[in-house]
Amino acid sequence: MTNVRGEALRGMLAGGEFVLAPGVFDGISARLADGMPFRALYMTGYGVTASHLGLPDAGLATYTDMVGRARVIAGLTEKPVIADADTGYGGLLNVRHTVRGYEDAGVAAIQIEDQEMPKKCGHTPGRRVIPLDEMVLKIRVAVESRSSADTLIVARTDARTSLGLDEALRRAAAFQAAGADIIFVESPESEEEMRRIGREVDAPLLANMVPGGRGPAIDADTLKSWGFAMAIWPEAGFTAAAEAMRRAYGHLLAHGTTQGMDVPTLSLAGPMHELMGFPDVWDFEKRWAVPGK
Repeated sequence: MTNVRGEALRGMLAGGEFVLAPGVFDGISARLADGMPFRALYMTGYGVTASHLGLPDAGLATYTDMVGRARVIAGLTEKPVIADADTGYGGLLNVRHTVRGYEDAGVAAIQIEDQEMPKKCGHTPGRRVIPLDEMVLKIRVAVESRSSADTLIVARTDARTSLGLDEALRRAAAFQAAGADIIFVESPESEEEMRRIGREVDAPLLANMVPGGRGPAIDADTLKSWGFAMAIWPEAGFTAAAEAMRRAYGHLLAHGTTQGMDVPTLSLAGPMHELMGFPDVWDFEKRWAVPGK
């Protein structure tokens, strides 16, 4: 089995191309981002949990919730999708099931982290991690379970917040030795910590940029110069969408109309219809119209 989009993403990393991936969380965000010249997309667990369930990213979204949304996003897009798979949703057998399900859904890379269950957003307090040897086994199972060697395994550690950067780097090295393709050290707390990660981890590195989170938000060019191979911006879409909706609903409540509101929108009669694929529907209906009706 060949994972074409995984192969493409692997090729970008091997060629030294920096991969900047916006967070996508539903069909609209996926279509918008896929239509822009990003090289990959990131299915954000926070965004999916918020948009799909209206709940916090605190281990409440199940494997079924997440793999279903991964299938929708990958099915609507052409770019490689890097998908958040939380802790693998349980023990080793669950990890195998998760990897196989996500791969079947069409994602290019699967991200698994070392938090205890129930997991929490990586930029919130109170996160605890499982023992290192348990996470190493999860990574080894994930690597063995994929049908295609081109499907990438992203190994994330949340150890920095509770156990310190030295332990996070120790885990990063162990994850790489276990076969992880991409290493993700979550929530470094300063620019110097990020530089140190870039110096000491000899593997493709993913940076999680969350303005207002626990660490600094750094631009792509700087991250590349520090040794990172890719950066995700998970909140770029859903925080902007939430604020736009809040303002639009507020204007409607205050004025009884959406006319005159100071919120940019896509015209339903043009760009929105095109984004959602209505021209294809109309073309189909014309070609298959029943004569006389």
